[in-house]
Amino acid sequence: MAKAKNSQVDINHYDVVLAPHITEKTTLLSEQNGYVFKVANSATKPQIKAAVEALFGVSVKGVNTLTQKGKTKRWKGRPYTRSDVKKAIVTLAEGQSIDVTTGI
Repeated sequence: MAKAKNSQVDINHYDVVLAPHITEKTTLLSEQNGYVFKVANSATKPQIKAAVEALFGVSVKGVNTLTQKGKTKRWKGRPYTRSDVKKAIVTLAEGQSIDVTTGI
């Protein structure tokens, strides 16, 4: 049972890059070839770079990651904690861009 290698690679890339993170601050960052994506908590910088290059067909210059810790909130008087979210700030090579409004 041989699997098509391209379909397996694409599925793994979609598991790494979950969604674009679109805010006013990230829109201003896109003027400097920086794009922000929500990524899997277990994703590494090389995996994120490979996934963005494969999904969007661009050349990635650098990847910075950060983990936003979940806030403690209350619902019906009981506290709970939101899940942690990992974000990746991807810097592209000069002259390249990604249209994040089209979706992944």
